[in-house]
This record gives sequence, C-alpha cells and structure tokens, in this order.
Amino acid sequence: MKRILAASTMLGVVVAGPAWAEIKIATAGPMTGQYASFGAQMKAGAELAVEHINAAGGVNGEQLKLEIGDDACDPKQAVAVANQFAGSGVVLVAGHFCSGSSIPASAVYAEEGIIQISPASTNPVYTDERPGPGIFRMCGRDDQQGEIAGRFIHERFPDKKVAFVHDKTAYGQGLADATMAAYEAAGGKPALYEAYTAGEKDYTALVSKLKAEGVGVLHVGGYHTEAGLIARQMREQGMDTVLMSGDGLTTEEYWAITGESGEGTLMTFSPDPRKNPDAAPLVEQFRAKGVEPEGYVLYTYASVQAWAEAANTAGTTEFDAVVKALNEGTFKTVLGESGFDDKGDVKLPGYVIYEWKAGKYDYLEN
Repeated sequence: MKRILAASTMLGVVVAGPAWAEIKIATAGPMTGQYASFGAQMKAGAELAVEHINAAGGVNGEQLKLEIGDDACDPKQAVAVANQFAGSGVVLVAGHFCSGSSIPASAVYAEEGIIQISPASTNPVYTDERPGPGIFRMCGRDDQQGEIAGRFIHERFPDKKVAFVHDKTAYGQGLADATMAAYEAAGGKPALYEAYTAGEKDYTALVSKLKAEGVGVLHVGGYHTEAGLIARQMREQGMDTVLMSGDGLTTEEYWAITGESGEGTLMTFSPDPRKNPDAAPLVEQFRAKGVEPEGYVLYTYASVQAWAEAANTAGTTEFDAVVKALNEGTFKTVLGESGFDDKGDVKLPGYVIYEWKAGKYDYLEN
C-alpha cells in the first residue's frame, strides 16, 4: 500500500508539474457594464496574443495562462481585481482600461511586484505619478490628445461657440480640461464648461442649455455611451452642433447608439494600427474569429507582445529583470517598433483626427 501511495504521489507530481510551470498573466477592464465593449476589445487582444505566443513556444519555454478581471471601470472593484491577481501569482497585467481604474490598481501592482502595461489609460497622472518602476502604458496621453484637439477646434471652427463637457471621471475630465487648455492657449474663449453624470439616459436639459447658448461645437470628455446619447438628443432638438470627443468613442457601439445622428462626429485617437501593412495578417486572423480589431484590441495584443519580448530577453519573468528589459529595449509589436521612456510612456506616434461616416470611423479628410 505504501508503495502504491508513493507511486501515486510521484504520478501526481508528474501530472501537476506542467501546470505549475505555466506563467500567469492577466488583462482587466470593464467586462460588464456600459463600457463592456472596451473590455471585450481587451479580452480579444490578450487572448490571441497568448495563443500566438504559446504556439511559438511560450516565454522562456513556458506556456502562458491568461486570467480575466472585470473592474466595470469602478476604482474599488479595480483594486479588488488587482489584489485577486496578486494572490494568484500573476506577473503581468495588460490593463486596466479606464484611467480611474488603472491609477488605484497601479498601487497594488507596484507593492506586489507585478508589471502593469495599460493599453488604454490615457490620464497623465497614471505615469507622471506612478507608484513604482513596473507601471507602463502602450497608448498615448490626454495632454497629447487634448493639445491636438484644442488646436484643431480653434483652427477649424474660429467663428463657432465652443463648449466643453465631461463625465467627472479621471479620463473624461482630464481630457476635457487638457483640450480646453489647448483651445484657450490658441486664443479661444469657451462658451460653456459643464459636468454631466455618466450612466443617465436623458441629457435633454444639458442639450437645451447648449442650444440656448448657441453652441456650434461640443467637445465631450467621456465615453461613447453618453456621447452617443448627447449627439442623438442634439439632433432631436434640431441642432447641427458638431460633436467632438476622444478615444472613448473607438467602438462601433457608438454608431449603434447614434444611428445617422453620429454622422460627422469627430474624435482623436492614435494612428489606426489596422492600417499598418505589417499588421494585415493579424487583422485578418481577428476578423476570421469574428472580431473587428478596432479601438484597443491591437493595443492590448501589443502590451502582451512587449512584455513577452522583454521576458525572453531577460531570460526570466522576475520583476526587476523584466522591468530593466522594458526600460532598455525596443520591441517589434503590431503597433510598430517602439519602446518606453523614463516615465513608462510608450514611444509611438501621437494623435490624429477621425470622423464618423456611415457607421465607421476613419481619418478626417481635409
């Protein structure tokens, strides 16, 4: 009996061994709630990145195992997710989406020695005040985005009244403030600056105020759900006001909310990685899976890619060694070849202006 038990124990070690050798990484974002379309983007990007890396031999010969965290873009829930990842031995988090989630979660990751690369959090505070050296972002910043948008609005619409509204979130208010500051620096005088509450369905009071003020351009610091409703309700009140926003509109769900009312909506976003010729095969693979790699799908894929390249260069997934490799290396990702600066910000091209037409967003034709 003792021999049988010993053999069973040894067999158990053999069977369990490969599972123990797996490297746990994660992505986290709004998998549920009103911004779940962005969580779906991140999940799709991370899943295919893991699939491709594992098929190529994994990281330092070990396979990756992906965990998914749902923070619903809620700061407290984001911290809970971060602690859950820490408890399960995750070494990389390609997340979170909302800046209001990434910023508090980053304190947990810094404390626990987990590398965080956000594909989508654009508030400058995330890296300007990062709590540790393992905090990075694969996207641009709202001060960069706001500079482009503010100057564009002033140059393109010199004779129109311009209003700025935001949803009171770290992302939304940060973007609105940065855009308004750039607009004022260019010589513009805002007609209105207001906050609205995210998650509501009726913004007619705000729209009526905009109409009474004769606002011709409305910059929205916020996400597609509220911006879409505001756009639709402006058209219902007979307004031809141009709505402009940021990368929170990079989902086809925006058009599902607005319909034709979204025609002509402007937004800022980084150069579309789907247009990168080197990314064409990957784009087709996503589409073959029924996933349109819009918004932050490829940014999440690239976040996992960069970390995997750094870990392979370091020859380990140990925190300090991978951070050093991320700081010193240049990585060939689906977004192009790039690295990180001394703040942890990615060295990639900045922002461009897009326009929504017939249900799709594309570069604005001047």
